Amino acid sequence: MTRTLSLVTLATSMLAGAVVVLAAGGAAQTPPQVQQPSVVELTISGEPGSPPRFAVPDFVALSNDAETVSVAQTIGQVLWDDLAFEREFYLIPRDTYRSIPAARGIADVPFDRWRELGADGVVVGTVQRTDTGIQVQVRLYNVRSRASVFAKEYTGSAANPRLFAHTIADEVHLQQRGLRGVARTKLTFSSDRDGLRLQGPIANRDIKEIYIADYDGANQRRVTVNRALNIFPVWSADGRSIAYTSYRRGYPDIYISNIFQGTLETPAGGTDRVHNWLSAWSPDGSRIAFTTNRDGNSEIYVMNRDGSGLRRLTNHPAIDSTPTWSPAGNEVAFTSDRTGAPQIYVVSADGVGSPRRVSEGGYADRPTWAPAPFNEIAYALRTGPGYDIEIYDVASRERRRITFGEGSNESPAYSPNGRHLAFTSTRRGRVQVFTIGRDGRGLRQVTTQGNNYTPNWSQ
Repeated sequence: MTRTLSLVTLATSMLAGAVVVLAAGGAAQTPPQVQQPSVVELTISGEPGSPPRFAVPDFVALSNDAETVSVAQTIGQVLWDDLAFEREFYLIPRDTYRSIPAARGIADVPFDRWRELGADGVVVGTVQRTDTGIQVQVRLYNVRSRASVFAKEYTGSAANPRLFAHTIADEVHLQQRGLRGVARTKLTFSSDRDGLRLQGPIANRDIKEIYIADYDGANQRRVTVNRALNIFPVWSADGRSIAYTSYRRGYPDIYISNIFQGTLETPAGGTDRVHNWLSAWSPDGSRIAFTTNRDGNSEIYVMNRDGSGLRRLTNHPAIDSTPTWSPAGNEVAFTSDRTGAPQIYVVSADGVGSPRRVSEGGYADRPTWAPAPFNEIAYALRTGPGYDIEIYDVASRERRRITFGEGSNESPAYSPNGRHLAFTSTRRGRVQVFTIGRDGRGLRQVTTQGNNYTPNWSQ
């Protein structure tokens, strides 16, 4: 399933360029090797105080076969969606492009017509069939200066046109905004969409399997096939493994699925009496925090990835669970009911010192620590019959909510750039995965089948 990417030089006259070879396939998101710029790159600005206005028409199919035409249309639409997701640009609606004649080539751009539409930048691309797949060329033009400020050429399989669009979107965000986009990231979650019930050691319980999907919900695929309760999946730092809690042996234990090697590990060593669940990878991927009852009570422990170096972090008769690491890996936040109701606490990753409480009132659970530069913890807070997502700023100690009572909103998980959260909500009926900006804007529904739980975002 590993995707191979390589790079050769594309000569350009005014700007940096690269040819990137993309092989369609599985979930690997190894970024292309980007050639260092040889000339100064330009960024496009909009009116003062406003984001630049971009247009992304359909890519031009230079081959007339139906597959190439379909690929060209898909890349244009997905690229528009990817660029809109980060809200760094204003994307002019595609249905307003009809009056502008379609380009016939990468340099055939009716700049005056795009300027009349109010575009500051226009992305023009072509798709051409080759002996081994397709070739995609793309340019981002400054409409006012008519200069090309971004140019790339990609070759690869036509089987996954979305990957071309995701790669272009991430590279445009990086070049124009210095922003690490999330278009090539993945979500994992558990789901009961297959409608099966467990028969065996724990009878009459929903079967949940682990799934992965593109960040926008496309390409949803099942990871586990063991007809058991599989829950709480979390991506490893390198995106090559998923740790999750499974009852496949009748008791909860932590499993690591190495999804590209097809191997499975159980580093916590669970038994019918030692139960382990709710794992969390450290930021560097070397350690795993988890919940276990091995000393007779629900406590937070940390182990190395291979199960060695076991260390106890909490020691309290209350229930401690749901650990999450700080971006530096030196602290762990978790849920504890030591004051009577579940609240969010923070403790050093070596277990030294007393945990400090960071949530207030209500019933708080499922903390998730944002990656740098956002030093904040999101969690689910009971605000009525259901929950809302609240965010605690570690530096200022201020709290703010980003959902407001529409359904029950739980299990937040940050994107790798910290600008978005995935979470579950019942706002449209069943439990579904949504994404939302950390400012509470940009809500999107990701799943629609069955009930879906505890999303986690790849790096």
